Amino acid sequence: MKRRVFCATATLVASIGFATAAAAQTKWDFATAYAPFNFHSKNNEQFVKDVDAATAGKLKITPHFGASLFKMPEIKRAVQTGNAQMGEFFLVSFQNESQIFGVDGLPFLVSSYEQAFKLYQAQKPALQKLLDKQGQVLLYSVAWPPQGIYTKKPINSVADLKGMKWRVYSPTTARIGELIGAQPATVQEAELSQALATGVVDGLITSSATGADNKLFENLKYYYNVQAWIPKNAVTVSKKAFNALGKPEQEAVLKAAAAAEARGWKESQEVDAKSLATLKQGGMSIELPSAQLKADLAKVGETVVKEWTDKAGAEGKAILDAYQASK
Repeated sequence: MKRRVFCATATLVASIGFATAAAAQTKWDFATAYAPFNFHSKNNEQFVKDVDAATAGKLKITPHFGASLFKMPEIKRAVQTGNAQMGEFFLVSFQNESQIFGVDGLPFLVSSYEQAFKLYQAQKPALQKLLDKQGQVLLYSVAWPPQGIYTKKPINSVADLKGMKWRVYSPTTARIGELIGAQPATVQEAELSQALATGVVDGLITSSATGADNKLFENLKYYYNVQAWIPKNAVTVSKKAFNALGKPEQEAVLKAAAAAEARGWKESQEVDAKSLATLKQGGMSIELPSAQLKADLAKVGETVVKEWTDKAGAEGKAILDAYQASK
C-alpha cells in the first residue's frame, strides 16, 4: 500500500513538474514571406536556434517561411495587432505609411555596403521611434544585395525602358516606373515567377539574390548591374510580447538579434557574388550600364530623392544630413 501511495505521489509530482515547465515556456510565431533557402530565412533560422539555446528552451520561436502564416503585405500589421509575435518585412514597401521606411530605397544614394550600413545607422533612431509608436521593437535589419535591372531586351538608355511592363514593390519603384515611362504593375516576390511567365511584367529592378532565387533567367535575358540602391528587411517583435518576457530572456533575444544583424550583412555580400554567378550559369547576360544609362538613371535618382526629402520634412533631412556627415 505504501508503495502504491509513493508511486502515485511521484507520478503527481512529475506531472506537476511537467505542467510547470510547459507553463513556463513562452511560444512565439515568426512570420516571414521568403522561402527557407533564402539567405534571410537561413539567418532568421539561426537566430531562432540561438534564442532557444540561450533561454534553455524557455522561449520557443516557430518560423513560418514562404508567406505560409501571412502574406508579405500583411506581416507588419500582424505583428502590430499581435496576431504574430514576430515578423519580417521589406521596409521600403511601407513608405506610404512613413517616408522613414523608404530611405534605403532612394536611388543612387549609396553605392556600397559600407555606405548602406552608415545610412542605416543614420536612419535607425527614427526607425526605432516609429516602430515603437506602432507597438513594435526593432530587433535587427539586414540588407539585400544591390538592386539591378532585369530585362528581356538589351538597354542602352532610359528611353529603351519606355513602355516596358515594370514590376514595382514600393512607392519608389512605382515612381521610377512613371519617370522612365514604363507601365507599372505591383507584384510581390512570391508571385514574381508567374507574373513573368504570363507576361504581366517583362522588366524590373531587384537584387541578384531575388533573381537567382526565382530563376529569372528562365524568362529574362539581361541583368544590368546598376547598383541602384541597397534596401533592407526589418525583423520586429510585438512590444507587448517582448515586454512580457523576463529580463534574462529579453537580453537573450537582443544578443541573438545583434549577432543576426552582423551575420546577415556579411552573408548578403557573399550571396551577391554567388547569385550573380547563378544568373550567369542560367544563361543570363550580366552587363554593366552604359554611360548614357548611368547618366539617365542619375537624373531619375535626383528627382526621386528631392521628392522624398520634400515629403519627409525635417526628420528626413536630419537622416540624410547624419548620413552625409558619416561618409
